[in-house]
Order: sequence, then C-alpha cells, then structure tokens
Amino acid sequence: MAQPQQTDAQAETEHEAADAPEQEQPDVAQALADAEAAFEAERAEMRDRLMRALADLENTRKRAERDRRDAAVYGGSKLARDLLPVFDNLNRALAAADEPTRASAKGLFEGVELTLRELLKVLDRHGVERIAPNPGDPFDPHLHEAMFEAPVPQFAAGQIIQVITEGFRMRDQLLRPAQVGVSSTPAD
Repeated sequence: MAQPQQTDAQAETEHEAADAPEQEQPDVAQALADAEAAFEAERAEMRDRLMRALADLENTRKRAERDRRDAAVYGGSKLARDLLPVFDNLNRALAAADEPTRASAKGLFEGVELTLRELLKVLDRHGVERIAPNPGDPFDPHLHEAMFEAPVPQFAAGQIIQVITEGFRMRDQLLRPAQVGVSSTPAD
C-alpha cells in the first residue's frame, strides 16, 4: 500500500517535533543545575544558621554557668551592703560613750560590743572583710574615698590623716570604700 505523500508543512512540523526533545534536554539540564545550586545555597545557609544557633546555645550555657557562680559568690553582697549602716551605728554608739557612762551602763555596752563582734563574724563567714586603714597609711584610691584634704605637718602628702568610716569588700568586689581624710602637705 502506498503511503500518502506528506506536504511540506507536515514535514516541517515533524522535523520540529523531532528536534524538540534535543532542545528540551539542555533546558532540563540547566534547570537541574539551577535547582542543585539553589539546594546547595540553601543547605549552606541552613548549616550556617545551625552553627550560629549552636554557638548561641553554648554562649548562653556559659553565661548561665558564670551567672550561677557569681550568684553563689556575690549573692549576699546586697544584704551585706545593707548591713553596713548597722555596723556604723553600733560603732558610733560605742564611740559616743565616755567612761562614766560606760561604767553606769556596763551591761548595755557589753551587749552592744557583743552584737558588733557577732555582726563582724557573720560578715567574715560570708567573705566580707573590713578595710580599716590607720592614720599614716598611704591613700589607695581602689580602697579609700578621700572626703577631704588638709595640710598636716606630721603626715606626708597622700597619707591618711583621719578615718571617717571603715570600708568593706566581699572577696574582690568593693562594697564600700573607707572614707578618709588625706594629707596635702606639700613636699619639701
């Protein structure tokens, strides 16, 4: 049987159809390469985000551990700071009494002295130590607060001439500097 002869239009359409799969293959390969590149970029971004999240988690863990240690060491610093005026008032009460007053109220003054000693023991047990400079000691701006300066001939410049209030520190943290007067005697 004889096949009908194709027209030029039909032959051209078939020729285009035969060429079409060859043209689509590079487009599919390109799309596959683009998808693979997008996948790799997304994977790299997700890996970066994961690494940052892990680093943030580790930093948070370290910060929490440091905060826990600091709370254990310095947790009582606010309470200790609030007790310092009690120490000052007990000291003032003892310093204000002259000998006849002490003799007439001996039991009262012994009770105040015992209370002061017990307060100092409690503070010491919790790592709070006194900063009690003496006249003649050198002024240390890390431990002392200069309340005034005065020229005093028997003291060199920069020496403590009077202690107004004692200071306190808790381990390496200053709770309150010692308030002192400092000599400003000019050097000879």
